[in-house]
Amino acid sequence: MQRRHALKTLALAAAGLGLGATPRRKKEAPVSVQTATGPISPEDLGVVLSHEHVMVDFIGADRVSRDRYDPDEVFRTALPHLKQIRDLGCRTLVECTPMFLGRDPALLRRLSEASGLHLLTNTGMYKAPYLPAYALEQSAEELAAAWTAEATKGIEGTGIRPGLIKIAVNPEAELVPIQKKIVRAAALTHLQTGLSIAAHTGPGLEVLDLLKAEGVAPGAFIWVHAQSNSDQSKCLEAARRGAWLSYDGFPATRGTEPPKIEVQLRTALDTGLGDRLLISHDAGWYHVGEPGGGTYRPYDAIFTHFLPTLKKDHPGIEKTLLVDNPRRALTPGVKGN
Repeated sequence: MQRRHALKTLALAAAGLGLGATPRRKKEAPVSVQTATGPISPEDLGVVLSHEHVMVDFIGADRVSRDRYDPDEVFRTALPHLKQIRDLGCRTLVECTPMFLGRDPALLRRLSEASGLHLLTNTGMYKAPYLPAYALEQSAEELAAAWTAEATKGIEGTGIRPGLIKIAVNPEAELVPIQKKIVRAAALTHLQTGLSIAAHTGPGLEVLDLLKAEGVAPGAFIWVHAQSNSDQSKCLEAARRGAWLSYDGFPATRGTEPPKIEVQLRTALDTGLGDRLLISHDAGWYHVGEPGGGTYRPYDAIFTHFLPTLKKDHPGIEKTLLVDNPRRALTPGVKGN
């Protein structure tokens, strides 16, 4: 009975999006990407940094609160860095902080309006110990119904709708039961909303298999922090199957020897997988609880230190990695297998 009720709730939430039982109905309206200031055409995304953060709070799901930080201080800290990359040609930044870890869509809207950047936020959940108690108790269908409702009505009364689904999985070789449920919930949400699923590292091939079992194609999956996987052959296999690989840990500087992440990226490019790759810094990180938010990491190194070198060997690569691929990865669309 609980499962039937949850499925009904999920269907009703999807109906609010105009996403009925058949995905074909979505084609009647122009496809748009949801940002903190409203929907835009995918073509208007421009140059995209596909995995960054403005603010994070690792106090724990049971203690996280808006009362723990001053949004004006976070705004003053982050804004110069956002303006800097706007001047460097960036037009969109995907803010990947999930709920219960410091997600603040209203703050992102303020920053977007002040910086001139499109900012995307997300629905979905992270992993233990940053999951609320109800995530352990509810079914995948119930979680998906809540996430779909955020895509329908907006997040926490702001009217701001998510531009993607952000989840995390455990780093072990096999997924634990709670993370399998989170992946299932993400799959169900994708099938109702068309939002892509960005999963914080771990056993990506198992995630792909779970998504396939729910009827979701690899093209809906972004393997976050692909550079962190010690077995890059698995990442490359995922890309060959159609998934996106996000190499999103580019350091602040580039020395005389290329860093490991650049070597990994070049290997993927040389393997002919350039059309399945995304790049970003995983930077920013105003840490709630640290004085002044700690050390805020800028988002500029790809533009100032890495693209000039990459372009010598791969002409036109900046458009592929920062414009074409992110647009395809972030454009909503139900991808069934």
